[in-house]
Amino acid sequence: MTDEFATLLDAARAGGEWALTRLYREVNPSLARFLRAQLGDEADDVGSETWLSVARSLPSFDGDQDAFRAWVFTIAKRRVVDHLRAKGRRPTPTDALPAPSAEDVALSGDEAAQRIVACLPPEHAQIVLLRVVGGFSVEEVARITGHRPGNVRVIQHRALKRLAESLADDV
Repeated sequence: MTDEFATLLDAARAGGEWALTRLYREVNPSLARFLRAQLGDEADDVGSETWLSVARSLPSFDGDQDAFRAWVFTIAKRRVVDHLRAKGRRPTPTDALPAPSAEDVALSGDEAAQRIVACLPPEHAQIVLLRVVGGFSVEEVARITGHRPGNVRVIQHRALKRLAESLADDV
């Protein structure tokens, strides 16, 4: 663990608002994109719940900066599942906003994430989002999702192949 991150983490644990704000600013952009792709307009509520859980559980966290990001995304993944359960349904590819049309050649980050969710089964989309949007390694995605690393690689390969086929159909 770097000294800078350790100092930041200690300050956040001690209730330093500036430290929590900095952790939030470093992690939240990719977390928000991950949540918006899966939940659309409901992502902000789940994001808030995620950060409340992070703040409450911060004293028990032990790890470096990469482990912290993985821990936050694990909490978010669980909040997504809880949210969808509370609504009495399972995630479906159509839960997010509709995929952009073929005319949308240059996709923004949010549009690309929504396209991933629209084209892939929920489990596959989540793995691709964690790898691409979250920037996590295969091993980290395996820990977050509860899969073995080999399964993550296979799911990612199949998902990317399916996504490429979908994009080729649009051209």
